[in-house]
Amino acid sequence: MRLFIAEKPTVAKAIAAELGGGVKHDGYIQCGDDRVTWGFGHMLEMAAPDDYREEWKAWKAEDLPLLPDAWKLLPKDDAKKQLAIIGKLLKDAHVIVNCGDPDREGQLLIDEMLEHFGNRRQVLRYWVSANDSTSVRRGLQQLKDNAEYTSFGLAALARQRADWLLGMNFSRAFTLQAQRGGAQKVVLSVGRVQTPTLALVVQRDREIENFKPAAYFRLTAELQHAGGNFSAAWLPAKDRAGLDSEGRLVDVAVAAAVIAATTGKPGTVSEYAQEAKAKSQPLAWSLSAITLAASNRHGHSAEDVLKACQSLYETHKLASYPRTDCGNLPESQHADAMAVLAALRQVNPHLASKIDKADPSIKSPTWDDAKVTAHHGIIPTMHAGDASKLSEIERDIYALIVQAYLAQFYPAHEYMATTIVADVAGEQFKATGKTVTRAGWRELYAAEAEEDDAPTEGEGADQALPAMAKGDALTCAKVTRADEKTKAPPRFTEGTLGIAMENIHRFITDPAAKKILKEGDGIGTPATRASIIAELKRRNFIEPKGKKQIISTALGRGLIDALPPEVKSAALTAAFERTLREIEKGRASVDAFVAAQVEFVKATVAKANQGSITIAGTVGPSCPQCRTGFLRRLPRKGDKGGFFWGCNRYAEGCKAIFNDHKGKPDLASGVTAPPVDCPKCQADGKTGKLRLLKGATSMFWGCSRYAEGCRTSYPDAGGKPNFNPTPRK
Repeated sequence: MRLFIAEKPTVAKAIAAELGGGVKHDGYIQCGDDRVTWGFGHMLEMAAPDDYREEWKAWKAEDLPLLPDAWKLLPKDDAKKQLAIIGKLLKDAHVIVNCGDPDREGQLLIDEMLEHFGNRRQVLRYWVSANDSTSVRRGLQQLKDNAEYTSFGLAALARQRADWLLGMNFSRAFTLQAQRGGAQKVVLSVGRVQTPTLALVVQRDREIENFKPAAYFRLTAELQHAGGNFSAAWLPAKDRAGLDSEGRLVDVAVAAAVIAATTGKPGTVSEYAQEAKAKSQPLAWSLSAITLAASNRHGHSAEDVLKACQSLYETHKLASYPRTDCGNLPESQHADAMAVLAALRQVNPHLASKIDKADPSIKSPTWDDAKVTAHHGIIPTMHAGDASKLSEIERDIYALIVQAYLAQFYPAHEYMATTIVADVAGEQFKATGKTVTRAGWRELYAAEAEEDDAPTEGEGADQALPAMAKGDALTCAKVTRADEKTKAPPRFTEGTLGIAMENIHRFITDPAAKKILKEGDGIGTPATRASIIAELKRRNFIEPKGKKQIISTALGRGLIDALPPEVKSAALTAAFERTLREIEKGRASVDAFVAAQVEFVKATVAKANQGSITIAGTVGPSCPQCRTGFLRRLPRKGDKGGFFWGCNRYAEGCKAIFNDHKGKPDLASGVTAPPVDCPKCQADGKTGKLRLLKGATSMFWGCSRYAEGCRTSYPDAGGKPNFNPTPRK
């Protein structure tokens, strides 16, 4: 009996269908002599620190770094039932087929499951990136030895262990370091992906805040030709005086000279070119791309977009698997177009006219097996569900998915691109124009403005240009000067931050790291980026600004400022990926990679344990005694338990101590400064002492012999009695 173990139920159903359908049982499908079962992604998770040692449950600097002797994987609570079913099925199987997704994580999550059950049976590998019948059938006919792919899983295993080492140790080390600096009730979560993502937001916010707009000038000529009038932008020579480093005109005298030299002057057409162009249909959606579109158009968060996509896939069955980094589609699925369009017509009767105009015989460049990765782009399914049951955000997302799919069966967008360069009194002016000759798929996007179709600044890209020829005469009627200012970069939205994570190489200066990150998928995965952004919000490291934008908080900035460069840079991911690729190719070992991370963790933790850091927004109230330190809430030792408040400058001599009252220091509960001799008692030959006490509105110093009649008191001045005012009697 062969046992097929799929990564998710949808893959299991597709495989079972090609094996003859079968009979559904609890947790598996019986297909003749074969059985098909499934998981739900990773069924096992890395053990928590206290699963290794009970004393690791408490966060203590002396326990760091946390270095497990032997790694443990434990069943997830919601996976225990299905794991038990798989364990029983394994006992009856003769051959196992690993049907994980065709990538590192897909290989690992089935391999680790087999390792968990101590499997020693033969294992084959099913390696398919699409679930259409043709792809599944081909994959079943081409099963390989699982050993050929084991190194993919080992690379994922190495990444998993290294991330545990960095995340667990750095989060504790820097949190404890901040606590020594006065931080209260805050966990400084640090991670290889999370922290560089936060650093992107902090860097962008500071670029905006420190941005100083620079003035520049834009010159536009109104040109007259026998065939018609048009506008054109001044095109300065590269070595022209008055330009800044970006080629912008910044000298008003030069602007005035150009205007004076060209206004009313004759000129000629020095360059005229027309070219028929076509723009291919847009790709289907990757998760990051649809997140960006939903953020820009509707203001939806990355986490909400992922939830909506997942619901459309799992609950409503109206869309394909969403956690994909690919917008291409397998060529074998093109044959499903008629059935998908028929389902779309039933689900979306309001789109009937647009669906009827779709031509299933058109095969756009989106259909390309060579470009399909572990999962293809997000598209509608053949399921004729009920769109009235969709929530508002689900309707928004579904509309985007349907729109992109319909576009595949409309013709390419065709237009005539025209470029004109005019020479007037030795100055050049350039104009571009676009005349649509066939709307094609853009007919479906009439309401949306495409970035690449926006007018180029000063060139009037949308204007209709008259026909002409090189050498034609024209006249410059006038030249207009527009006073402009450079603009700061835009703040991140959740959509653009996800794109930035995917294209993190754009923010890296080191050439080697930049190359590796560009060749990879950035930081994070389509499945984790939304949750990482959500976690940054939950930790109060970033927060919304308006409907769409996000900004860093004081806590987020403080964390980034306090961390060493090697911890907050995406270059760390590049270093990871360099070795993980070698492991994937069988040229490096998991143990050697993990050992290198252990040394990195040891060195970083040792530095963190040596001192303290103060992070804005995390410290307690100022110490009323020394006036320079901060009060910290600390656990009491001994049987009484509870907490007390002490100054973070205790080692420097400040012994201020207060009781804890509902999470705040009770400033009247303890002696916060050493007693001082009472001047009146001393003059009378008595031994009274002034003590710092809490009054109705402020702290003051009063005599210890109050009960014996000494009513001397003084205002408090920074932990000392102010003797200048007349003593109150």
